[in-house]
Amino acid sequence: MSSVAWQIFLLFLLVLAISMWYQAYYITTARELARMIGIQKAPILHHFSESLTGVATIRCFNQEDRFLKKNLNLIDNYSRVVFHNSASMEWLCVRINFLFNLIFFFLLVILAHLPREAIDPSLAGLAATYGLNLNVLQAWVIWNLCNVENKMISVERILQFSNVRSEAPLIIEKSRPKPDWPLNGRIEIKDLHVQYSPDLPRVLKGITCTFPAGKKIGVVGRTGSGKSTLIQALFRVVEPSEGCILVDGIDISKIGLQDLRSKLSMIPQDPTLFDGTIRTNLDPLLQHTDQDIWEVLQKCHLADIVKQDIRLLDAPVQEDGENLSVGQRQIVCLARVLLQKRRILVLDEATASVDTETDNVIQKTIREETNGCTVITVAHRIPTVIDNDLVLVLAEGKILEFDTPNQLLRNTSAFSNLVAEFLRRSSKG
Repeated sequence: MSSVAWQIFLLFLLVLAISMWYQAYYITTARELARMIGIQKAPILHHFSESLTGVATIRCFNQEDRFLKKNLNLIDNYSRVVFHNSASMEWLCVRINFLFNLIFFFLLVILAHLPREAIDPSLAGLAATYGLNLNVLQAWVIWNLCNVENKMISVERILQFSNVRSEAPLIIEKSRPKPDWPLNGRIEIKDLHVQYSPDLPRVLKGITCTFPAGKKIGVVGRTGSGKSTLIQALFRVVEPSEGCILVDGIDISKIGLQDLRSKLSMIPQDPTLFDGTIRTNLDPLLQHTDQDIWEVLQKCHLADIVKQDIRLLDAPVQEDGENLSVGQRQIVCLARVLLQKRRILVLDEATASVDTETDNVIQKTIREETNGCTVITVAHRIPTVIDNDLVLVLAEGKILEFDTPNQLLRNTSAFSNLVAEFLRRSSKG
């Protein structure tokens, strides 16, 4: 048997070389297809999730067919990549099996034509029996080597996320403000430049202004003017590329995020409520008494609605407040903010999606209960800021005007043009 081992060994080297070439040829394509599968799957999940969230709006505007068509197109894009990935797998399997079957055929021919003196027939039969299993084993090894390399795409994506720059620390021990900061609520913005990415254009371009303490400031402008970006910079959701923001003389970029955001209050355009009770939504950390909560509910004209349920403050609230109207959700957010008693309050188009009556309730409550607080209102409806102390008009990331509403309305200004445009739309409606 030893006299023919070298011949079989040469045959084995030939098979190994061809198998490695197949593997290298296959893996270059399979790796990219595996990466594309992950890329094409994400839009399907995102679109499906967004469709479920806004299903009421989709049905209201009879857009079911459009969303269904988009969903099917996304599935087609994903299925196309999956098909090619499966086809490449079958390509490799067919060639590996064909190669080993061909080699096994030649091996049987060699064993059959060898003289009896060269190899014992029983050993030849044993070699043929093991050859059948070796065919499957070798294909399994090559297949798993390729599969492991494909799965490394997942590790690659994890490493990409691990390299994403994280937010600033929550607390910077060497630079913590006083517990009662901010005392006044004065905000100074100095030459503020903001861009969402180094390779993207700047959204805010040299904003310089001062929001006096205890005043109500309205921020207006057309879509894309930088209103929401200014608020994000105040909360340090995005960091400025140049310039700074001072709150009562302290540079907010020098303190921790928890120290900053715990001193600011915000009512967003889309109210955020959690699965729980009225109490846990108003006071998530359970830091206030029931008496304080009822006082706030009374101020927000929400107490009568809460008392309709015999469970009172323990009345259930579904996730996202689905068992409450949009206006009631927004008022709950207002009550939560008033309960915190912060010096700086931000309203990011908080009344853009509520009816006029709820808007009036919110504005009246804010006027009565925020005396001495600095209130920044990002306005969608011009009447929301018409009675503010100051109005900041933004356009393309720059300040066009910053003055009292009366002063801006006396002259032909960007603010007066926005007011006239709003009145024309209202009269047509």
